[in-house]
Amino acid sequence: MLSVIVRSALPKYRTLWLPSQALVRTMSSSAESTPPYTALAISHPAEYITHVELHRPEKRNAMNKAFWSEMVDCFNEIADDPECRVVVVSGAGKIFTAGIDLMDMAGDVLQPDGDDTARISWNLRKIISKYQETFSVIEKCPKPVVVAVHGACVGGGVDLITACDIRLCTQDAWFQVKEVDIGLAADVGTLQRLPKVIGSRSLVNELALTARKIYADEAKSCGLVSRVFADKEAMMAGALEMAGEIVARSPVAVQGTKINLIYARDHSVTEGLNFMATWNMSMLQTQDVMKSAQASMEKKSPKTMVFSKL
Repeated sequence: MLSVIVRSALPKYRTLWLPSQALVRTMSSSAESTPPYTALAISHPAEYITHVELHRPEKRNAMNKAFWSEMVDCFNEIADDPECRVVVVSGAGKIFTAGIDLMDMAGDVLQPDGDDTARISWNLRKIISKYQETFSVIEKCPKPVVVAVHGACVGGGVDLITACDIRLCTQDAWFQVKEVDIGLAADVGTLQRLPKVIGSRSLVNELALTARKIYADEAKSCGLVSRVFADKEAMMAGALEMAGEIVARSPVAVQGTKINLIYARDHSVTEGLNFMATWNMSMLQTQDVMKSAQASMEKKSPKTMVFSKL
């Protein structure tokens, strides 16, 4: 993605179970970005839920220089925040994102340091690695991330959503691995993560090599998204309901599950089992197991349980 350029906090709600429409209004009512961020708006629509909104609606949420660093800062903070147990990511305005802001990014990497080809290339590699971290940080964050896509999700948008844990979209959503149309291979995550998200390697190759758009129904049938909603309001209500279900569970169990799912994706079954056994040597000592077991025996909803912060 980036090499082509070289070539050329709102009030926090303390009640979790609020009416869906009121919560959707809260999640989509950000009038401006949230300090210290300029490309993102951060809000807390319910207890333990953080809403991260791509917030450059006048630029179709194109990813400018600020976005690439702010996402890293934002998710590093979320990872260490005991008040957050799940994240919902969405886009402000008419679409999710148009991808990289080529005009804004050009000046950032147009003239990398270096006295010769080797040193210039070395510094270019450092730059690209830095921008890869923008989406890798989502995966590294132990809190589950639900992404809600409406309208277009182009280029860097696909890199972003494939790093998230659960993907939802509206009926009018469409997705495009755009990079071959601008003369390069996608370089910040799509080619590495999309094959692990979609079951068909042939389809992944087709999308990456042709830049063909994929629409909501096909995105669901191939596994890119798990649910399709009629419109953005319904999708945001669904995303928040799902986040609420996750929040109701033990944070030890939820975060341990995410960490082990990602480890298992990248390792053999045997390695994954060994990692899981080592992980639970300490994690099974939590009192959350007994609380959850008791609630299950008493046929109580997890929503009635109160789990300590992690």
